[in-house]
Amino acid sequence: MAATRQRRALVVRGGWEGHDPFAATELFVPCLKENGYDVVLSDTLEAYADEAIMGSTDLIVQCWTMGKLSQQQLEGLQRAVSAGAGLAGWHGGIVDSFRDSPGYLQLTGGQFVAHPGNFVDYKVEIAPGRAAHEIVRGLGDFAVHTEQYWVLTDPLNDVLATTRFLPSEGSAWKEGFSVPAIWTRRWGKGRVFVCTIGHRVADLEVREVRTTVERGLLWASR
Repeated sequence: MAATRQRRALVVRGGWEGHDPFAATELFVPCLKENGYDVVLSDTLEAYADEAIMGSTDLIVQCWTMGKLSQQQLEGLQRAVSAGAGLAGWHGGIVDSFRDSPGYLQLTGGQFVAHPGNFVDYKVEIAPGRAAHEIVRGLGDFAVHTEQYWVLTDPLNDVLATTRFLPSEGSAWKEGFSVPAIWTRRWGKGRVFVCTIGHRVADLEVREVRTTVERGLLWASR
């Protein structure tokens, strides 16, 4: 009987340093190793264009805020996910990345546009009917104090949690509304996981956030 291949996680980190991509990703490397992954760290986007690397990767953990993808890098990432590799990340490292790449935005299903008030207190609410999902099971609604991401998303997302924006004096919008805060989506044979919370390492250390991200990484993986 052939030996089972060890699963591989490719952690791609860089871009805008304000999201502390190196410390943030290091927080989750132990979880991946404890779950049997060979973890490969990449501080450049060149890995996306390497067919050998992408073809042997089961999970792509991306923490790269802003920046630009070359066409070759975009196509390599798209092919890998469509073929079954998972794509997962948090905050600006996944939904404020590569703003000028429509193909990337389509892959992730969401794009950051604003965080009104900068650091604010807000609640993350588990979406109706999704409390049994393995990523959020047993967590319930929770509160955080950090950037509240206003995101544009599409209907293909399976929204697991939302956050509600309320108008204040001087705001351009006059009614409260909810936007996705945690979602998954299927893309080809691959899975995508997004958590919009995580501006600082301290945000990722909040019990509910860390649990959600760790579960989301494992859920997304091939």
